[in-house]
Amino acid sequence: MPRILIIYTGGTIGMIENPATHALQPFDFTHLIDNVPKIKKLDYEIDNIQFDPPIDSSNMNPGHWRDMARAIEEHYDGYDGFVVLHGTDTMAYTASALSFMLENLHKPVIITGSQLPIGEVRTDGEENLITALQVAAATDQDGSPMVQEVAILFDNSLWRGNRSTKMSADNFNAFHSYNYPPLATVGLGIEFRRTALYRTPSHRPLKVRYDMDPGVMFLELNPGMTAQTLHHLLHTPGIKGIVLKTYGAGNSPSERWFTDEIRQACDRGVVILNVTQCVDGGVRGTLYETGNSLTAAGAVSGHDITSEAAITKLMYLFGMGLDADKVKHYLNCALCGEVTL
Repeated sequence: MPRILIIYTGGTIGMIENPATHALQPFDFTHLIDNVPKIKKLDYEIDNIQFDPPIDSSNMNPGHWRDMARAIEEHYDGYDGFVVLHGTDTMAYTASALSFMLENLHKPVIITGSQLPIGEVRTDGEENLITALQVAAATDQDGSPMVQEVAILFDNSLWRGNRSTKMSADNFNAFHSYNYPPLATVGLGIEFRRTALYRTPSHRPLKVRYDMDPGVMFLELNPGMTAQTLHHLLHTPGIKGIVLKTYGAGNSPSERWFTDEIRQACDRGVVILNVTQCVDGGVRGTLYETGNSLTAAGAVSGHDITSEAAITKLMYLFGMGLDADKVKHYLNCALCGEVTL
């Protein structure tokens, strides 16, 4: 009998309508079976723990990621898999962060949620939860877990967590991975794509990295950005790393004022990671002269990494206490399948 631990952090999936005010409010997740009676048919041993109070995912921060990672570490030996219930708004950030924090992970950590509360008559929450539990319990022919990474289960697809992004605020298929294939597709059955599943190169024990440095930020380019604005942003106090969201294949203005500001920031020890604003494709810094100038100024190519994985990877690397040169080195490495090199 598979043993699965559900970690309820908050989000729409765990909401129920207040009959008096009609406003959505969290319900006691210990009554999960009452709200989803089909779970009994799975014949799993299921336990749950919940954040108190539940967290709206818009309020998610590295402290909450540490709480999730700690819960997984403390219960790692007692369960075959973990299902994290989470709000959709920052789900891809959490999935990416946990993929870095949970080093040497050999068990499934499946993150799911819903667009409609689980208590609604027409809800995606019930199907997502049941499928996530099935994925967390799935084993290979040798009895090892089929999934050994952090993944997002939503609608009819299982995506690598650090390759995913939220693409819709309205549709049930809210998540997608544009630069990496699904780990599994869900129809009449669950069809795993074995060649896409991640496997760690070693079988070392789980090691959790709790320190995530928040001294990072996004800087998104837009036509008309002035030198004064760029200078102000690049001199934000306490910033160690910047995810620079550029145009197309990693292009930026090639005027002297722009490249000088980028070069000066890099010389000060700020790590600038170049990622594309496009959801599909990646940075090819040598394709155009405008990309070449950014690389020459000292920016690091993010290749096809998602924005969510880029910002959390910087948090993770700086959280390890690495200097700028070491951080740049590891940005050019695929640590847990987050980027194609």
